[in-house]
Amino acid sequence: MSKVGGVMVGANNMECAKQFYDAVLGEIGISALMEHPSGGRVYGGGANPMFSVVRPFNGERATAGNGSMISFSCDSPEAAAAMHAKAIALGGTCEGKPGPRGDTGFYGAYFRDPEGNKFCSFYWG
Repeated sequence: MSKVGGVMVGANNMECAKQFYDAVLGEIGISALMEHPSGGRVYGGGANPMFSVVRPFNGERATAGNGSMISFSCDSPEAAAAMHAKAIALGGTCEGKPGPRGDTGFYGAYFRDPEGNKFCSFYWG
């Protein structure tokens, strides 16, 4: 069985990124664990894998991956929608309004952070 240990995204405006992720991840109980040597921050909580926002190691400008997406599992459809709403309120952009997708019990909400990274907050139950 494979397990995700962590996910990392780059940012150019680190103060904006940390404010954004402190609030958005806080919506689903994920908090800051430590500061990253790049000036970024590492987050985690409970059994959640680590999520980090950093300046790229190579010193080049951070860019969002085209076709890349990171998903956060939420405890309810309401929690997924609240995370999406928080992201939009903090300068993120909507990439798909909260709602059910298909008939599998999957409820997803899609957004981009201010740097352009794509995320999904979801509930599957």
